[in-house]
Amino acid sequence: MDDSTPHDVAEPDLEELKRQLQDRQDRLLRALAETENLRRRAQRDREDYVKYANETLLRDLIPVLDNLDRALAAARTAGESGTVVSGVELIQRELLRVLEKAGLSRYSAVGERFDPTRHEAFARVVSADRPPDTVVQETAAGYLLNGRVLRPAMVAVAGAPDEDAA
Repeated sequence: MDDSTPHDVAEPDLEELKRQLQDRQDRLLRALAETENLRRRAQRDREDYVKYANETLLRDLIPVLDNLDRALAAARTAGESGTVVSGVELIQRELLRVLEKAGLSRYSAVGERFDPTRHEAFARVVSADRPPDTVVQETAAGYLLNGRVLRPAMVAVAGAPDEDAA
């Protein structure tokens, strides 16, 4: 009887089984990696949700802060001094402190180079003493929520005197 026939049949079967095993190990490793990526993505999404959960409320409170700024500016322009102005300043500071605990921060843009991601230009002002594209005036402060722009600062930007001639 010939011993080579069963041996020859078993050899290709063994190679096929090894290939199938390797294929299944590769698929298992990919599935494990994908599961880990999904877990990390879900964790990041949860963290972002918590970090920015108050965004709508804070966005709605920004006009209140603007109105406090306007009220204080009007009172100072009118020469008002005394307990009412001091009281409004105290309320404004306290409100800002509470909002800062929620991740809101206020920033000023005056003197900075214009950045369209942080500033919204409402005017261009010809200026010989300021470099072009420098913020020269701010009508509303900008606000960040945990480092992300919630509202850009409303600004006027310097332009070179010869830009109008072009």
